[in-house]
Amino acid sequence: MSSSVKRFELFRMLFAIAIALLVSFGIIFLVSSQPLTAIYTLITGPFKSRRNFANVIEAMIPLIFTGTGVCIMFSANQINLAGEGAFHIGGLVSAVVALELGLSAGLSQAVAILLSGLAGAIFTAVPAVLKIKTNSSVLVSSLMLNYLAQWFATFILMHFICDPSIGSGSYLIPEELKLPAMIEKTRIHAGLIIALAAAVLGYFFLYRSRTGYELRLTGQNELFARYSGVSIVKVVLVSQLLGGFIAGVGGGVELLSPIYSRFSWTSLLGYGWDAIIICTLAKNNPLYTPLAALFLAYLRTGASIMSRYTDVTLEIVQITQGIIILLVVAEQFLSGYRHRMIAKEAIAALKEEEGK
Repeated sequence: MSSSVKRFELFRMLFAIAIALLVSFGIIFLVSSQPLTAIYTLITGPFKSRRNFANVIEAMIPLIFTGTGVCIMFSANQINLAGEGAFHIGGLVSAVVALELGLSAGLSQAVAILLSGLAGAIFTAVPAVLKIKTNSSVLVSSLMLNYLAQWFATFILMHFICDPSIGSGSYLIPEELKLPAMIEKTRIHAGLIIALAAAVLGYFFLYRSRTGYELRLTGQNELFARYSGVSIVKVVLVSQLLGGFIAGVGGGVELLSPIYSRFSWTSLLGYGWDAIIICTLAKNNPLYTPLAALFLAYLRTGASIMSRYTDVTLEIVQITQGIIILLVVAEQFLSGYRHRMIAKEAIAALKEEEGK
């Protein structure tokens, strides 16, 4: 991708965000009796206290995991939505390991996170195998599989690790088995480091390895990749296994964080769906998922604060997200500007060549 195209994509993304925010602000002016206060609270609320800003960082951690996993799957044009279920199963496995295996603190955390990732990989491999064996739609099979993850986790919770004193959650996770907080008086935990490492490693895999190149080539043109000798079966399996592994690790890390005291996920948390937004903003590049996750977490935290102190509900964020996605995926959005930019660059290069 040339430097001009990269600049255009960045400008296009920022312009889409600006339009979405302006539309959202316009709606706030229409429905609120105190629109300026609401907008000011939305924008500045996360900076008003350490606790508020910590909420932003805490919220972005699971988004980085699922966003990175989906970036890898979507780069191969495998529209697998089972990252939601993989995250859920990862949390369940982490809870079972912490409660049942009786390992020492450091070993328990490592084993729980690793097994959570393996469980997530196995889970997302199911749609991949169905695709390879039966040519079924990965989109449909993965979407339906998420509900299987939800009810399976609920079954394990209620029949094996449920605390009868509360009835809808597991026994308490021992404090010594949870990930340590990194900043005093916040719940920002060591999972942030793991999440950032996953994003960086995901980038190096996709853009600095042969297998990653094969994934991206297949995603751009599967027929060309096939004729170039790329194993499509390998691409499908690797992309789904790795994407599911990262999502599963995210679920395990989230459950062991200071945010949760027990496993009580009887419904899907939505991080897999959020991952599609993160992936869209990051343009399938794992290196940008932390920035995309930070933006989304900041917006949601600000909206939550705004809903508590003004008469505007936090659903305004859903409108902003929807407009951003519509503009980013719309191929014709600013297409004329892009053509002029490429033509201008080509003319400049031609003149430079003639001058030599």
